[in-house]
Amino acid sequence: MLKISRRHLMGTAAMGAVALPRWARAQNGAARAPIDELLRSGVGSGKVPGVVAVAATDKGPFYEGAAGKRNIDTGPDMTVDSVFWIASMTKAVTTAAAMQMVEQGKLQLDQPAGDILPELKSPQVLEGFDASGNPQLRPAKRPVTLRQLLTHTAGYSYSTFDANTDRYAKLKGIPGIITCKNDALKTPLAFDPGDRWLYGINIDFAGKMVEAVSGQRLETYFHDHLFGPLGMADTSFKLSPAQRARLVSVHQRGADGQLKPIQLEVPQEPEFFMGGGGLYSTASDYLKFAQAFLHDGKLNGAQILRPETVAEMSKNQIGDLNVTVLKTTDPSTSGDAEFFPGMVKKWGLGFMINPVEAPTGRGAGSLAWAGVANTFYWIDPRRRVAGVIMMQFLPFTDPQAIKLFSDFETNVYRAVQSA
Repeated sequence: MLKISRRHLMGTAAMGAVALPRWARAQNGAARAPIDELLRSGVGSGKVPGVVAVAATDKGPFYEGAAGKRNIDTGPDMTVDSVFWIASMTKAVTTAAAMQMVEQGKLQLDQPAGDILPELKSPQVLEGFDASGNPQLRPAKRPVTLRQLLTHTAGYSYSTFDANTDRYAKLKGIPGIITCKNDALKTPLAFDPGDRWLYGINIDFAGKMVEAVSGQRLETYFHDHLFGPLGMADTSFKLSPAQRARLVSVHQRGADGQLKPIQLEVPQEPEFFMGGGGLYSTASDYLKFAQAFLHDGKLNGAQILRPETVAEMSKNQIGDLNVTVLKTTDPSTSGDAEFFPGMVKKWGLGFMINPVEAPTGRGAGSLAWAGVANTFYWIDPRRRVAGVIMMQFLPFTDPQAIKLFSDFETNVYRAVQSA
């Protein structure tokens, strides 16, 4: 059942949720109704187990809603302050931290990353396997840079989206990235740095670079320099008792189409904090981060990034390269992944960029990405809109999840236009 925070409509904020401003509370209810109904129908007949969705303009948050269950077997109902594993939505946060270090002169975008991290000094490229199944490696033609790590052009990949990397990891017994073990980062490059775009473990190295030059573990750095200033009290790598009480279970859709809860949690005492995918958060908290990018890096008096830094992050950083379809090696974890099929997509520093208007109404030049358990966000600087929608199940790009995300985004733009 849908849980719209009526206390917000009367002007009193629920714990952990956004406080809707007067202009939003006064907005025509008819414009909100389609989004309310969309979330209700989205959890019907086992389409998705549960969902929370929030949206804002540059004036402030104007919508929040929740529907379904945190755990479809045991309950309780989903609420707007439910806590989700946001997975790769972590990447934009880590990128923001890296860019703070660039602003301070502690990191440089085009400096060899090996100057900061010894493990990146002599990268090897995996060219394939010989007739006996042995990997064929050679030295990379050029060094890896922070810019390449932040744009996914360094050559690192995920096993889920690169068959050779998957084969190498299985052959060498390399643990999965979600183990947060340092050995999980010991895969070779899939190509020479700068040659292609391919999604992968790049941002985990960027997170380690932030730690190396800041002198802080990523968990502490984030709280001190991003979450604290932005008021993101429900975002962290490590779950507090209060967060755990509102934690949403990860589910998985089986071959029969049914959803079941599974045991999946990011290690709470990791060897490294996974800057590419380790955070937990709420939709309302992440919306605050997104809102900062609607205001040139500032929210509620806290300036986390300079306006010129935000502008640089929002530009195409991969030139003539394009974001390509991610072909899955593990359909239980992810389907083939591509947003807005047929459209050219670019990558900035931390975000996918759509150079032309999207069918949902998303303006050209918007910033976006997602998390593997079907959490999504977008930031539209042109039309001054940002939205976050969080589900919690595998596989990534499940058709029902993509449809709900797309329909939510479309209806947000309709609501804003009719306000």
